[in-house]
Amino acid sequence: MACSRFIYTLKEVAGMIGENLELIEEVTANSDNIAEGELVYVRDGSDDGTKGLTENGIDDLQDLLADIRTWDGGIRQFLVDEQCDPEIIERVMADEVKRVL
Repeated sequence: MACSRFIYTLKEVAGMIGENLELIEEVTANSDNIAEGELVYVRDGSDDGTKGLTENGIDDLQDLLADIRTWDGGIRQFLVDEQCDPEIIERVMADEVKRVL
């Protein structure tokens, strides 16, 4: 498989695939959720830098999110299991309801 030539910020990915940015941030907080080399850290002058995904990483993310949505409890249970802030869970779940409508 050829190397991706482009890196997309998580914010851009959220817009491209119509997902909640906070959900993407939570999923990518564990680098084991995305194939090695597809999640990258970009130095941008800030203390933490920013995360980005390759094109293949975006595909991995979409596949994982589709899979999570089939689990018992779906996205909410995933976020609970990841010990996500309850306020973030509620914001993400509000967007999940919009996805269904």
